[in-house]
Amino acid sequence: MPRESGTKRAILDAALELAAANGISGTTMDDVAEQAGVAKGSLYYNFSSKDKLFEKLLLEGVGTLTECLRTARSGLTGWNAIESMVRALLELLSENRDLAKLMAAEILRTDRSWQHSLHLLRQEALAEFVEPIRQTGGASDLPDGSPDRLTLIAGSVFGATLMGALDWLVFNPERSVEDVAGSVLYALSGRLNS
Repeated sequence: MPRESGTKRAILDAALELAAANGISGTTMDDVAEQAGVAKGSLYYNFSSKDKLFEKLLLEGVGTLTECLRTARSGLTGWNAIESMVRALLELLSENRDLAKLMAAEILRTDRSWQHSLHLLRQEALAEFVEPIRQTGGASDLPDGSPDRLTLIAGSVFGATLMGALDWLVFNPERSVEDVAGSVLYALSGRLNS
């Protein structure tokens, strides 16, 4: 997903920083305009509402995650692909701590106007895990044609990685990406790497 530049980028960056600190509900359009250094008119010219602003921000974030996973999986299969994607996702989140906080806060919300769009994009991100999970044989007890179960397993892998990243970034930021990746992969390896 292409990143915006100029005024839109400044607005999105300000909104991300504020929402990571205060939550979306605790962030006003006035706050965003002030943080971005733009007039309210410019803010509303670029984003007609707070919902549109945060929808764009979250969709851009999930699109970045999806691209990160796709790149990390390229040319790899099975457990090697899962390891690569977990490491890449942790690195991305460590470089984008505000995005990690916002994703964790919003991923389970169901009352937002952008929920349907976010769900569709999340499905694309999870799809990157589905084939490698199938290749590990970890889902070999599943009947053929169980895409929902594979997607649930993919969501569990993604969720474990996201929660591992948040625990790390909040409580143990001195640990290395490799150490955290090793811990997350150890937790996942029992069934998927059998």
